[in-house]
Amino acid sequence: MVTYLDAATAPLRNTGQIRLYGEGGFAGMRKACDLTARCLDELVSIVAPGVTTETIDRFVFEFGMDHGALPATLNYRGYTKSSCTSINHVVCHGIPDNKPLKDGDIVNIDVTYILDGWHGDSSRMYPVGTIKRAAERLLEVTHECLMRGIAAIRPGARTGAIGAVVRDFCGHGVGQLFHDAPNILHYGSASEGVEMRPGMIFTVEPMINLGRPHVKVLSDGWTAVTRDRSLSAQYEHTIGVTETGCEIFTLSPKNLDRPGLPA
Repeated sequence: MVTYLDAATAPLRNTGQIRLYGEGGFAGMRKACDLTARCLDELVSIVAPGVTTETIDRFVFEFGMDHGALPATLNYRGYTKSSCTSINHVVCHGIPDNKPLKDGDIVNIDVTYILDGWHGDSSRMYPVGTIKRAAERLLEVTHECLMRGIAAIRPGARTGAIGAVVRDFCGHGVGQLFHDAPNILHYGSASEGVEMRPGMIFTVEPMINLGRPHVKVLSDGWTAVTRDRSLSAQYEHTIGVTETGCEIFTLSPKNLDRPGLPA
């Protein structure tokens, strides 16, 4: 049975219960998420052929340090980088390294900053140079899935209404914890899942493959790839449920939520 509790009195650990945040929590999330969104905006001018994902990761770390924030992924369960960079057929959790990006690549950059105890979590797809139309269309469809899922968020609806593709990974509760209840599945029906209530905060992060949905995790324990090596794309926003609908905390201040795609 799903239970809800006031986040102000909840223990600082994942108990499986769903936290309901007040205005103070929403205010804290706005600041953390705005910083993450501004970092992702800055990366638009950095991502290019010849740039390494290690360079991108170093920028994420330094940007956070310059603004009093820590990257949540750094040393999280042994992960040693400040971001995740997932290229082409990597679905999620790609580890930054010194291999240069190539013209025609697509890369998801996933950033979470901890600012004053609050976690701002978001990711975007970035085209590298000139990409093929199939890749461009994949990005368009994936972002549309994100926004359609977000449009279904309102009090009284169930989280199953959000869902739409890779089934192995999901969105999650977020706030004072990096990963919290509930899990937000990217499949299901409107009658499934937990009831959404004002004060809930979670991520929506659909992952769409150009080919089959099946994935595998590589021997590094993090990098998830498509089994058929087809392209994969993901966009992610952090959302707060309000009395009348929802608030998207991680919108781009510069209207760059879809880098490289028509506005």
